Order: sequence, then structure tokens, then C-alpha cells
Amino acid sequence: MKRIEREFAGRTLTVETGRMARLAPGSCLVQFGETAVLCTAAVQDRPTHLPFFPLTVEYREKTYAAGKIPGGFFKREGRPGEKEILSARQIDRPIRPLFPEGFMNETQVICNILSADQENDADTLALLGASIALNMSKIPFDTMVASVRIGRIRGTWVLNPTFQQLEYSDLDIVVAGSRDALLMVEGGAVEVPEEEIAEGLEIAHDGIRQLIDLQEELLEGLRQPTMTWEPQGPDAGLQSRIESLAASRVDEAMQIADKSERNEALNVLRDEIEGTLEEEMSDDDWTEARGDVGDIFRDMKRSAMRSQILDEGVRSDGRDLDTVRDISCEIGILPRTHGSALFTRGQTQALAVATLGTSRDEQRIDSIDVQEEISKSFMLHYNFPPFCVGEARPMRGTSRREVGHGALAERAIQPLLPDYDDFPYTIRVVSDVLESNGSSSMASVCGTSLALMAAGVPMKAACAGVAMGLIKEGDRLAVLTDILGVEDALGDMDFKIAGTRQGVTSIQMDIKIEGLTREVMIDALTRARKARIHILDVMDATLAEPKDELSPHAPRITSMQVNPEKLGEIIGPKGKTIRAIQDETGAKIDIEDSGVVKIASVSSEGADRAREMIEAIVQDPEVGRIYEGPVKNTTTFGAFVEILPGTEGLCHISELTHDRVEKTEDVLQRGDITRVKLLAIDEKGRLRLSRRAAVEEEGDKVAEVEAASRG
Repeated sequence: MKRIEREFAGRTLTVETGRMARLAPGSCLVQFGETAVLCTAAVQDRPTHLPFFPLTVEYREKTYAAGKIPGGFFKREGRPGEKEILSARQIDRPIRPLFPEGFMNETQVICNILSADQENDADTLALLGASIALNMSKIPFDTMVASVRIGRIRGTWVLNPTFQQLEYSDLDIVVAGSRDALLMVEGGAVEVPEEEIAEGLEIAHDGIRQLIDLQEELLEGLRQPTMTWEPQGPDAGLQSRIESLAASRVDEAMQIADKSERNEALNVLRDEIEGTLEEEMSDDDWTEARGDVGDIFRDMKRSAMRSQILDEGVRSDGRDLDTVRDISCEIGILPRTHGSALFTRGQTQALAVATLGTSRDEQRIDSIDVQEEISKSFMLHYNFPPFCVGEARPMRGTSRREVGHGALAERAIQPLLPDYDDFPYTIRVVSDVLESNGSSSMASVCGTSLALMAAGVPMKAACAGVAMGLIKEGDRLAVLTDILGVEDALGDMDFKIAGTRQGVTSIQMDIKIEGLTREVMIDALTRARKARIHILDVMDATLAEPKDELSPHAPRITSMQVNPEKLGEIIGPKGKTIRAIQDETGAKIDIEDSGVVKIASVSSEGADRAREMIEAIVQDPEVGRIYEGPVKNTTTFGAFVEILPGTEGLCHISELTHDRVEKTEDVLQRGDITRVKLLAIDEKGRLRLSRRAAVEEEGDKVAEVEAASRG
């Protein structure tokens, strides 16, 4: 066992190995404050036959870590939640490019959160532990990496801020990197300028270097010999033959601007090459070689695209490096939705639809990071159906990619929404990607901004996003604005930046090379801002400000404050009273313990009527006021009239009319609606009513009300 303890970001950081999970090729326990993560790395001894490197990263929260028992019928942890998926992606993306080319042995990294102090997030600790586990194991992974979270509170940069500190921070960004370069950036901000983002990334990198120093000290003398493995790849002779047959035609096909036409040309060429090779080879040789054709074609496409950009400065769709594709925006295209927008940029298209709901529509989240269940009033869900890329494949539920892209777009919009107290709606936006040729998540940001403004949500500013790319060969490099799908797949960087005219609200960077220098990052941020302003100009031409009124199909929500002691009267026995109000008015009523009552109704008349009924319940009887209500019971000495819900008083037989009355039923019968004046309230709280006094003040109105109630 080896253990190192250091002070980091004002708290105690401990890393140890050799005590837990000793049969795993690599394992490490990381503790920061009282949050602890066990990270393991394991590998298969034989390479896979899959056409890709099978790396899986799992990040799993144990509810016992926070002293909780899982909900539900089975009372055990189930499929990973959104936080677990996003954290797993934050580990996967920086380590995946660092495995050696051609290594195809199945590799698995598992990070289990064993203790959660509800102050320190475990996600950044998990990458530190994963890096130690990988580097000490027999797996061919020899680059130390780490991640930190950067925040800024009142102008002061804070490394690994606590959950409580983040509530006062104007940005929350997770940064991963090696000693020499950054590998991943993921987070959000409140309209922070690009130059300040760059400053924060530099401070984060200093923290990363401290964590790498810690790793080097821990791993000294602990590294295992690297396992024996052979790089997997196509036969050199086969590659040379295919290149001689098809290299020039691949170059030509990669210059076709339209994605569908380009793919069709490449598929036709591949079929021809496979036919030629099948004729030249024996059946056994062709069976063995056939699986390598796809990899060779991919390498040829990659080489053709990169050479064209670096040599000529021209991309496959004919654009230069900085031009944004043609954009079109449409709003209100779905008549029954609360807000809709269709955003199209080149061959990427997103349909964003906004729905407004009440507090009962909020998402309930049970997290180990907080003691009590929390609620979420804004949700953005991103869908990527197979037809958007012209494919037919099974739809097996929400993918990790869909969760990640939805979270990225949600972060971009969240800081621009109105305060909940000013706009007490639950908001859900669904972005369905209908066409995809690069940067569909940023198209979702643009479409969502338009859909919300079309729904009448008073956003603080419009938001747009753009994805930047990079092609790097030795000392030659090119930064690309608004990348295509092929430039993402075959390029070296996917750097998404979303924000307003004032600054950045969401950022995500993935690197496929060993890292990115500060100079290249600043250049990409600067170009992205120029592109974002251009996109916002186009969006403003369609809708520059939120609409003044909500959609006629959206609920109108009004709030009223009542005495919390009266809430039981509004609800009634077993909810009888509140259900009756909702059934009569068609409104939805939400009640908070603080005494805030929210009334939601598409019909303003229904909302007004519900408010009147609630006000009648919560108001106290006022002596001298005339009330209207039903006769609940009659006796020989008078009638009991309900003047307020649950509040009755006696109208004595002598107070029914000016004339003498022999029987109460001669004037009022049970079920009649009448009007009475409250004369007095005695020391026991009993109400004395008078129909006669009401007649004196209102004349025939009392008789008219009674006649109407009798039909």
C-alpha cells in the first residue's frame, strides 16, 4: 500500500493504492474532503474483432455514499442517471485519444463514488483516479492526466469550488489536461467574455500540473511492465493496392459539397474496389481482407480532406476557413405548441419546441450531492434519430451522446432565462435533429433560443452557438469555423462555444491529438465570437426580442399569498375543496408550504374564478358585509347559511323578513342561495346573520338571487 496526502485548493487531498481492488490491473482511491472515489482499470488480453477501440468508462454513484437508500420498488441502484452519464463522458473524452494507435484490446475504467460529503463534486477526482489506475497498470497508457473545476466568485478565481461556492460563481467549467496541454473543456458561464474564459483555463492548467506532480510521486516504483500487444491495422500491401486503385478518385469525391452526393460517390467507389479485389484474391484471402477495406478508405478520406484544407485553404463544401454556412430561421411553424422554431444551417437542421408548464411539471431529482430531493424547472432534451444522417437503425432509448449534447445546450440557455419568481413556469424544450452534417448541438442552442422567444419567455438575450475545428499536421495547422460532420470525424478538434453578444454561456472542447496550446485556443475563441455574432444577426432578422404575449395555448400563471394557516381550508378534507375548485374552473392549483398559491389556466376567466373562490375561502368574516351563500340547514329558530367555504352563521327566524314568520321554510329552504348581512360575531366565534338587513340595503336583489337558485 502507498498513500500520499497533500493540501489542494484549501482542502486535504489523499490518493492511495494497494488497499482496495488489488486484483484489478490498476486501482486507486482518491479522497478530497470527505468525498471518496474508487477508480479501477482493466483490460482483455486479446484484441477485439470490432472495427473500433472498445473503451468503456463507467461512473457510478452509490447512494450509501450520502447515507441514503435508493427509491423505487427494488431499493438498489439501477441504470446510470444523467449526472453519472455526463461525468463518465468527462473521463472518457480526455483519455481516449491518449491510447496508442492500433491498440484494440477491450479496456474498461470504472469509477465508484463511495463517499459523498455534499460539498465536493466527485467528477474531477474520478479522472485523477482513472489516470493513476491506467498508468500503474499493464495497459499501454503512459500520459498522466487530471481535471479540475474552475469557478470565479466576485472576481476571484477558485479551484474546485464547493457546491455552496458555485451558487455565487459566474462560471462553472471542468478542465482536463496533461502537463503540457489541455485535452477537454466542459462547462457553462453567465455571459463571460472569451478573454476571461482563457484566463480561467490557464489557472485551471496550473492546478492540473499540481495534480500530475502528485501522480508522479505516487507512481514512482509502482508501474507494471506494459502488456505485450500487436498494433491492429490493415495489411500494408492491401493498403498500397487500394491507394493505387482509388486515391485520385477519393480526392475528387471528397470535394463534393453535398453530403449525400459525396457519400454516394464514395460508396460506389468502394463497391468497385471491393469487386476488383475479390476477383484478384482467393476466397480465404478476400474474407480476411474485406474487413480492412473500411479502415483504409477512412484513412484515405482523412488524408484527402486534410491535405485540401492545409494546402489550398478550401474545405470539402467549397468554403474558406472562416465562413459560416447559409442559415435560415422559421418560428411558429407548429400551431398547437407553445413555441416552435426550425433552425437550418447548411445541411444541419434542428426543430426546437418549447412547452410551458406549472410547478407540478418540475423534474424531481434525488442526488447524493444534496441531502433532500431537488427540483428542476428547466429541461432541454436533445434527440438524434437515425434518419437525420440518412440511416436506418434500431432506436434503443436515449444515448449517452444525446444526454451530453442536451446538457451542453441546456447550459447555454439556463443563465438567460428569467428568474423563477418573475416567470413561475416549468419550461421544457425538445430539440429534434432532422438533418445532421456537423454541429447539431449548436443548432439546437439557436433553435431553442428562437423557440423560447416565440413562446413569449422573457429571455435576457438571444443565444447562438458554433462549433470550431482544427486540422494539424506537424507545424501546419488550420482552425475551422462551423465544421462539417466529416471535419469533426476526420479532424483533430471539436470546440463548441455558445453565448450571447456579451459573452460565453456554454463551452465544450474535445481534442483528438495530445493537446491544445493556449495560442490556438485563444484563436479559436476569437473566431468563434465573430461567427456567433454573425449567427445572432441572422436570428435577429427573424425574431429580435421575445414576443410580448404568451401563446394562446400556454397556461397563464398567477400567484397569490395567503396565510399558511389557511392552506388546510383551501385543500379541504382529503383534497375535496381544491379538487372542486379545479373541476369547476378548469385551472390547475399548486400550493406551497410558505402560503404561495399558484393558479394556472389557459382561460383567464377560469383563473379569475379560481382566485375568487380561493380568496373567499381564506378571507375572514367581516362584520357589516353582505355575503351570498347556500342555506345548509333549517330549524324552527332559523336558517344556517354558509357565507364562506366552511364558515356558517345563523340567520334567526326574526331576521328573515320584516314580517312575522311562522316557519323558516316559508322564506328559505335548504339548498337555496340567499344573501345575508353579517351583524356580529360573538366571543365564541358564532356568526349572527340577517336576511332582513340585506333586503333593506339591496332591495329586490336578494329575491332575484333566491329565485335564480330555485330555477
